[in-house]
Amino acid sequence: MKNRTFLTWFALGHLANDWPVASLWLIVPTAGLAMGLSPAEVGLLFTICNVGGALAYLPAGILADHVSNRGRLLIATFWWVAVGYLLAAMAPGFWSLALLLALAGMGDAAWHPIATGVLTRDNKERRAHVLGIHAIGGSLAEVLAPLAVGFLLAYVDWREALAISVLPAALMGLCFFWVARAVPPVEKKSVSKSAVLGLLNMWRRGNGPRMVAMICLYNMALMALLSMIPLYLADRHGFGPMAAGIAFSAMLIVGALAQPWVGKISDIVGRRPVLVFGNLTAALAIALMVFQPSLWIMIAAMMVAVAALDAIRAAVLASAVDHTGHSEGTTLGLAFSLLDGIGALGAVLAGIAAGFSWPHMFGLAAVFSLGAAVLGFVTVFGGAAASERREESCRGA
Repeated sequence: MKNRTFLTWFALGHLANDWPVASLWLIVPTAGLAMGLSPAEVGLLFTICNVGGALAYLPAGILADHVSNRGRLLIATFWWVAVGYLLAAMAPGFWSLALLLALAGMGDAAWHPIATGVLTRDNKERRAHVLGIHAIGGSLAEVLAPLAVGFLLAYVDWREALAISVLPAALMGLCFFWVARAVPPVEKKSVSKSAVLGLLNMWRRGNGPRMVAMICLYNMALMALLSMIPLYLADRHGFGPMAAGIAFSAMLIVGALAQPWVGKISDIVGRRPVLVFGNLTAALAIALMVFQPSLWIMIAAMMVAVAALDAIRAAVLASAVDHTGHSEGTTLGLAFSLLDGIGALGAVLAGIAAGFSWPHMFGLAAVFSLGAAVLGFVTVFGGAAASERREESCRGA
């Protein structure tokens, strides 16, 4: 299978697995209304979903580095998602729904370190570029799934809409029986506790802590914006769901389409200039929002900030793999855990800040992004892997 076709299938697989997850942005609030849940309980449903996913990233990444037939693992994620969300559509109460959504979300989470581990292992010289192509699928799901499910909810209830949303995953689960044959096998080996601890130790010394902090602050800035922008547009400017959805989708699509291009640039010129420029651009755009200019200037600033952060996501993930230089699946599993685990706290903190005022919220997001830019500037990317190669060369000599 040609490399371009291979990458296209992985982007489509990403879209299919993320489709029901992205649909939850509208399905969960609708289910909350139907079940008589409070806003806090609706928020708790989202929190439990994210926790479930965060728990699956690292184990899935470890499996990707130690199981020979990674294609079968990828196929399993589609059916895990399809069956999991079908069962969630039949949940009778709050806690059963929360548990099933979390379990289904683990299947979607497992796809990410396995798929990106395959791509980065086999494209070592253009990691950020292939990660950017893969990311397009997930970004398109975030844009298109809420629009599609919003249309469905006008005709069916939330249970039927959730059941219908699993169709892309089920279809891709069938297609990947063919695609999986093209996934290169790796040497099957047992999981070594010392190897895993050694990998984790690489993040505890040198540039490791700075990179961890940069990844977390980067995603805290992005999550703060994505979680609060729709609410801001409705609260301050009276946007209805359709208008807010169109504006929100436009902000995401620009960054999504830019990811492969920006990733390719980072493969050529290095991670630092791309990550510093992206975070700094976002920080300046967000800082402009603090002063609450006119609506159209606000929307333009939001588009710049979201696009700048979204566009560098592939470079952020590639920098994590560069740091270790091996065990791609495990490394990306850890990176995704940081992004969606600790990084997701940006949404909670932004909500608290918005309780004071919108300028406070935007100011906090600007601080997150500026902090990520500063950490990117003082970090030596690829340092741990490079140091190990130098040590091996010295021992060989």
